Amino acid sequence: MLHVLIHMDHIGAPVTSETISRMISTNPVVVRRTMAGLRAAGYVTSGKGHGGGWALARSLDEVTLRDVHDALGSPRLFAIGLADDDPSCLVERAVNTAMAEAMTEAERRLLDRFGEVTIGSLARDVAHARDAGMM
Repeated sequence: MLHVLIHMDHIGAPVTSETISRMISTNPVVVRRTMAGLRAAGYVTSGKGHGGGWALARSLDEVTLRDVHDALGSPRLFAIGLADDDPSCLVERAVNTAMAEAMTEAERRLLDRFGEVTIGSLARDVAHARDAGMM
């Protein structure tokens, strides 16, 4: 959705779910469900009818990666499954404990960093790359 928010800022007008779905190659229903979380958090608004669609409710400089992550239901950042083939095995338990602690710490640090990065800064990075002919 970061991609979508930056495009919405660039477009500067309401964008329909159908248009967004083409941007990210998904179904408009998926777009509406996902955008609903951003709307509930106050980052976007939605309008119906002619001229309606999704619009930014706040400056992208006020919205961090962490804000978007949280608004989308705080999805898991790591999809590493721990082995549970033999829960009575001391080695397996020790490995799982160490891995779980490391992943918890990594997730905390990553979320802290997400809180420092605004979507506006990403949009400026895109604009600089475009201006430099890198895109």
